[in-house]
Amino acid sequence: MTILIFIVALLASMAIGLPIAYALLMAAIALMFQLDLFDPQILAQNLVGGADSFTLLAVPFFMLAGEVMNSGGLSRRIVNFALAMLGHVRGGLGYVTIVAAAILAALSGSSAADAAALGALLVPMMVRAGHDKGRSVGLVASGAIIGPIIPPSIAFILLGVTANLSISKLFMAGIAPGLIFGLGLAFTWYLVTLKEKVEVKERATAAERWKAFRESIWALGLPVIIIFGLKLGLFTPTEAAVVAATYALFVAVVVYRELSLRDLYRVFVSSAKVTAAVIFMVAAALVAAWMITIADLPGQIVDLLAPFMESPRLLMLIIMLIVIAIGMAMDMAPTILILGPILVPVVREAGIDPIYFGVLLVINTSIGLITPPVGTVLNVTAAVTRTSMQTVIRGVWPFILAELAMLGLMIVFPQLVTVPAGWLIR
Repeated sequence: MTILIFIVALLASMAIGLPIAYALLMAAIALMFQLDLFDPQILAQNLVGGADSFTLLAVPFFMLAGEVMNSGGLSRRIVNFALAMLGHVRGGLGYVTIVAAAILAALSGSSAADAAALGALLVPMMVRAGHDKGRSVGLVASGAIIGPIIPPSIAFILLGVTANLSISKLFMAGIAPGLIFGLGLAFTWYLVTLKEKVEVKERATAAERWKAFRESIWALGLPVIIIFGLKLGLFTPTEAAVVAATYALFVAVVVYRELSLRDLYRVFVSSAKVTAAVIFMVAAALVAAWMITIADLPGQIVDLLAPFMESPRLLMLIIMLIVIAIGMAMDMAPTILILGPILVPVVREAGIDPIYFGVLLVINTSIGLITPPVGTVLNVTAAVTRTSMQTVIRGVWPFILAELAMLGLMIVFPQLVTVPAGWLIR
């Protein structure tokens, strides 16, 4: 009964048009009334306490780093470097897209920001070279969702805060799956472009490659600093976010000199607006998570899933299928904030590594960013490239199937995630 009340209150609130944060609060209030615990003071204290988190400071700083990266010339130089290295290969612009997406993922952790940058820069070049526009936009969207998987990742921060998981471990565990996704997309791009007649760029000279590397080295240095800093314990994820934002600002303003004071004001305001929405959503989710714990919803779900608890792979498959269905109708952040606190105790009870589960949950919800009808990243790439949604959906399907296949492999063979994570976390 308690589970039903929570789900009905949440879905009903969303159905009447309430924003996700308010829907989460309404679901928490419904549970309070069900358990005869309603007290406005408790609600307010948990809401304020949810936002009062040192760890959550990472969100605004990573948001700022992503905005600066796109406005300050870091993204463009990374794309130029990838073009110099791979532009001469048949279908090379697609491989450039994937490599640039992986590098940008290690800068911002925002799939929407990466999709906007890559779509504006690369899709016109891919179309001029003879590639199908829908397929090109689909590849950009599919590559952009590597952003939440490779650290730094705002999605891992949200999951770590709401489900009480180590963010550093989630960061390290996301590196190998992100690279696997990149390789899978590259293979899929090779297959879907076999019959295309495309123009092949002339190979860049050694001097041109050196110039592209020299100009991009400041941008390429940021992911190295963040990953090695976390691995060596030089800073926490929150401190890594401050380092990322400071470094990006220094490079954009002092080294590349592409951000003026007027641009900085716009970048700060844009980051602050997005941050305010995310933090309020997290605070509301933590109120709901508190009530979920009080009402023992995870224990009730364990009872419902009891027939599958003895088979971790089957349980993971069932959970991932449910998340795929939810991800098609709900954005990534609310899906993580709602399901994380409920499902992490369930998988712990089944003997599944919660870090492994957390990585697969983020991967699954990332794929949801490019599945219709919601598909936030699909909408971003369609708007940036001025492409109809129908064309984008047609072009993205081969890559969605490839990413679902890679998710399936990680369910069947957990070692694809856990073994590299063990090397990096150790």
